[in-house]
Amino acid sequence: MYKKIDSSIISLEKINISFNNENILKDLSLAIKEGEFVTLLGPSGCGKTTTLRIIAGFLTPDSGNLLFRGKKINNVPAHKREVNTIFQKYALFPHLNVYENVAFGMRIQRKPEEEIKKKVSEMLKMVNLSNYINRSIDSLSGGQQQRVAIARALANNPKVLLLDEPLGALDLKLRKDMQAELKNIHQKTGITFILVTHDQEEALSMSDTVVVMDKGQIQQIGTPEDIYNEPENAFVADFIGESNIIDGIMLEDYRVKFSGREFECIDKGFGKMKPIDVVIRPEDIKVTTPENGYVSGEVTSVTFKGVHNEIIVDVNGFKWMIQTTESQEPGDRIGMVIFPDDIHIMNKSSYSSEIGDYSAFSDEFYEEQHQKN
Repeated sequence: MYKKIDSSIISLEKINISFNNENILKDLSLAIKEGEFVTLLGPSGCGKTTTLRIIAGFLTPDSGNLLFRGKKINNVPAHKREVNTIFQKYALFPHLNVYENVAFGMRIQRKPEEEIKKKVSEMLKMVNLSNYINRSIDSLSGGQQQRVAIARALANNPKVLLLDEPLGALDLKLRKDMQAELKNIHQKTGITFILVTHDQEEALSMSDTVVVMDKGQIQQIGTPEDIYNEPENAFVADFIGESNIIDGIMLEDYRVKFSGREFECIDKGFGKMKPIDVVIRPEDIKVTTPENGYVSGEVTSVTFKGVHNEIIVDVNGFKWMIQTTESQEPGDRIGMVIFPDDIHIMNKSSYSSEIGDYSAFSDEFYEEQHQKN
């Protein structure tokens, strides 16, 4: 899969790399537009951090080309690339104060002291740390240290900022605050940001473009809205949020059969009588009485999630998830209403047989309740 973009600042062309005879990246091709906020998203071991390290210059691919504004940079050392990396552990110097940490890269480049002073002041103002200029690193919170790392990385005027799970060490509230902060900094600077994360919410809320990866390959590239609403295969649908993924038959354009009955849908072009995967998001299912439902089943578990209840429903042995504000009890029989624009059709893929229903979820809930009792 290859994403063609004009004015690309970073291009990876058929990149392959292996460790201990294991293929980590397989013919990976990707183009990143100048000024874009791109997130490489996927589970541990999918190849996202390896991709970032190749861009940074910490790893050299076995084959394929890495281009910066159209010029091959495979053999350009990391310190000569116009990129900077922010790591999860920040890599700040504890023996230097905030000012000296931010100034460090410019001192290495032997910049004039007046230029350094002006740039440090500008960067600390941008990350809202102007009053912390003489503070020691150890006296700062995790979020403040992260902002110092960002200021230091940006002080050298990189064309690309690489972020390797930079928020992973922060608590939930601070992480959400820093998500907004990073997005704001990106908008202010216009620099290309490439973020690596396994956090789906982080990717969806911050990015212009999300690159979903698994097993060393790109599974889908698109806007956050496209990735969530139009997943291309069962892996993407299952990894991004919660999804009910059901075996179905595409009868013809705009008509599909699953769960023992026919439904209208808005998809076309899949052919006639073709086995497909049907994706229905839990929040798109409306709860009604069994008599008025398109399908009906028995509630097997209910979990309160704050803004909604998460309900597992057994429909002829297949466990569905529903997210609703309505209250239900285990053992209740309910009906489910599913509208045409809430049904998404996908071609079968190698992942189709790997993705099951919510049986495991329901079983875990049952075991927890049984242990409590």
